[in-house]
Amino acid sequence: MNLNVGIDVSKAKLDYCGLDSAKKVIFQDKTTNTPDGAGQIEKLILEWAKRQDDSLKIVIGMEATSVYNIHPTLYFEQSSALSALDATVVTLNPKMTHRYSQLFDDDKTDTIDAFHIADFLRIGRYQVPVTRDEKHIALQRLTRERYHIVKQITDGKNHFLNNLYFRLNTLEAELPTSVFGNTMMTVLSGEKYTLDEIAQMPLQTLTQDLNQLSHGRFGDPEAIAKALQKAIRSSYRLSKTVADSVDQVMAIYINQIRMLQKQLKALDKSITDLCAVIDGSQSTQSIPGVGPVYSAGLLAEIGQIERFPSEASLASYAGLVWRRSQSGNGERQLTPRTHNGDQYLRYYLIEAANSVRAHDPTFARFYDKKYREVPKYQHRRACVMTARKLVRVIYALLKNHELYKPAKAV
Repeated sequence: MNLNVGIDVSKAKLDYCGLDSAKKVIFQDKTTNTPDGAGQIEKLILEWAKRQDDSLKIVIGMEATSVYNIHPTLYFEQSSALSALDATVVTLNPKMTHRYSQLFDDDKTDTIDAFHIADFLRIGRYQVPVTRDEKHIALQRLTRERYHIVKQITDGKNHFLNNLYFRLNTLEAELPTSVFGNTMMTVLSGEKYTLDEIAQMPLQTLTQDLNQLSHGRFGDPEAIAKALQKAIRSSYRLSKTVADSVDQVMAIYINQIRMLQKQLKALDKSITDLCAVIDGSQSTQSIPGVGPVYSAGLLAEIGQIERFPSEASLASYAGLVWRRSQSGNGERQLTPRTHNGDQYLRYYLIEAANSVRAHDPTFARFYDKKYREVPKYQHRRACVMTARKLVRVIYALLKNHELYKPAKAV
């Protein structure tokens, strides 16, 4: 006799439904998303198991819903009583269960969703994942937050550039260095001088100040000083009221970017320290261009490589697949990439691939080939295709516990 327990997880509660092999509802209710609530579901499962005389198969399934499903999943996986019954805990892709529920003309409620999850488990169209260990879970918390901090830095820089153009519309064209260097952000923030004061300063004085602020790191501070003054003088003039408002906004974004960069630096240190004790880190870091941070991001999302039966399944998990479209004797040649998959794993794969192609000739040739195949979006497409190639390498290294060996030049 089989028992399929579907749980619809939300932030505060768990709606659950237990179906047997004959699609009979054994129990159905809701409880809190707490250890006591999960224990209530566990108790109902154990009571049902005691009443059975034949062999049992117990499957507990719930959708991957942000962080809300992690605690109940770990609770059931770590239950010694359920382990004694050889119960299986499954995390389901919400898109799969949603499509399954659309086959029926039912209302959309949490109670009905729990029933559909249990019914989906009953037909057996799911994969049993290998449980992530605590090191991978801990690393995943760090690497995912890093992903979001990088996005915040990018957004902050874009907003800063928009306001900078409003204030000095010719600066980017004139300046021979990045506006996001610490020295240039200090200058543009108005911490020491206003822009009007910079425009009126003697060139030699401004050059000396820039050289002092940069600790001598500017290769040609005089050229930067000239470009800065030229940009201030040649840009559109704003009224004092508008200019003061824009300067204040720019200062806010400069402080935000600096704060986030400081947090990113501390996060990268923690990631590097934890990655050093994760199995497989030596294999991934042996790939040229993949340092501890990218390696950590990849390993945190992949978990144990045993979770994936093939490199194709790993690519599918990352969303780096192109669905085949065939009908009759015809087959579509241009197919879009699927929009499913783990966005964090896909991000780290693409970022790592872009770094690897700058360090490894084999990946560089592959990137260049894919870059030349299309007339637009060349870099983005080439990086995605290179990331798909990188999946094969990473899977082989982790599966065989090997180090990367560059291809021999012919």
